[in-house]
Amino acid sequence: MKIDGNSIRPGNVIDYKGGLWRAVKIQHTQPGKGGAYLQVELKNLRDGTKLNERFRSSEKVEKVRLEQKQYTFLFADGDMFTFMDGETYEQISISAEDVGDDSVFLQDGMQVEIEFYEETPLGVSLPDTVTLEVVETEPVIKGQTAANSNKPAVLDNGLRVMVPPFIAQGDRIVIRTEDRTYSTRE
Repeated sequence: MKIDGNSIRPGNVIDYKGGLWRAVKIQHTQPGKGGAYLQVELKNLRDGTKLNERFRSSEKVEKVRLEQKQYTFLFADGDMFTFMDGETYEQISISAEDVGDDSVFLQDGMQVEIEFYEETPLGVSLPDTVTLEVVETEPVIKGQTAANSNKPAVLDNGLRVMVPPFIAQGDRIVIRTEDRTYSTRE
């Protein structure tokens, strides 16, 4: 589907320069001289490279529709992750490279959304939050909770995050997957 260059929105996937690109950030610019344009930061869905491009309203780009399907994470085998379609019980394996850095959040039985382009899996979208256990952190010190200072903690998946001072070893906490930050204690 062809769209105007100034109709690109964050999250849109376009076919551009022979590859599939996701619009990450956009900025409308109207210089004193010349026509307005849209400055777009694009990320390649295949190799992760980034590109900054200018699109004028007169330019046409091909917007790509991705199919999104719910899958259940089953297991990891080396650098391959196996997922199952809950309706057909069909299993697919996706490489660690395609899953990306968010693979540290995958847990047995976790529901994820996988994006496909012409039957080829492009990426995995995780839930907004995951619950993990704190395996290592400094002990709670009485009176320290009055200050608004966080302390480092190591979670059961190996991830290091900053947590409030009242969090102790063994606590289960909720982490935002988007920015890898502490949300709340469970």
